[in-house]
Amino acid sequence: MPSSSFFLLLPFSFLLLSVNGADPLFHFCSSFQNFTANGPYESNLNKLAGNLNLQVPKQGFGFGSSGQDPDQVYGLGLCRGDVSSSDCKNCVADASSEIRKRCPTNKAAIIWYDNCLYKYSDEKFFGQIDNRNRFYMWNVRVVNNSAQFNEDVKELLNELADEAYATPKLYKTGESEIEDPKNKLYGLVQCTRDLSNGDCKKCLDGIIGELGSCCDGKKGGRVVGGSCNFRYEMYPFVNA
Repeated sequence: MPSSSFFLLLPFSFLLLSVNGADPLFHFCSSFQNFTANGPYESNLNKLAGNLNLQVPKQGFGFGSSGQDPDQVYGLGLCRGDVSSSDCKNCVADASSEIRKRCPTNKAAIIWYDNCLYKYSDEKFFGQIDNRNRFYMWNVRVVNNSAQFNEDVKELLNELADEAYATPKLYKTGESEIEDPKNKLYGLVQCTRDLSNGDCKKCLDGIIGELGSCCDGKKGGRVVGGSCNFRYEMYPFVNA
């Protein structure tokens, strides 16, 4: 992946459009390296996609590589922890197809949907925190007491992060009551499972630290990266 960081700020109206339809939330194509159409790298990329399309829905996560240097390609797929295997399969299939349309000859690319993440590169990235690919989404509506609300959100997300990194799926959801207004707050945190437990916690702590930049006083928001993400809302948004 490129060495430069990438941040995108998106309004909640775009979030609603993406979640309610089958469109990706966002994607990013590498800009430095390209492969030759119909060459060995593309052949390995096609093989990897087929393997991930079979592997990921079984456990909600999968990663691997195809080919040999200098045409070896590495990739992973991750589905949201509450997504069914059938929805996971559909999401990964859509992602692997759509990213090739949007990044037709790029050696590295990443795409996010509400239900899954799909990523590949000519560089071996497994076990490394991806701080380069990240974007924000938020609800345009704000609360009255933003300072207290921000503390409530941070407390919930930190509690979830403290539990998520020690789970097999590196995933946790939860809820908490808030006083102003008296309501419930719902949250989700998740890491890609190529990370160690410690690096998952480090990744989550990092993005939770961006809460103020992303979602100050907003009624809902998320920071979504290549290795971990969080989301919070004032309504239930995960499958029971």
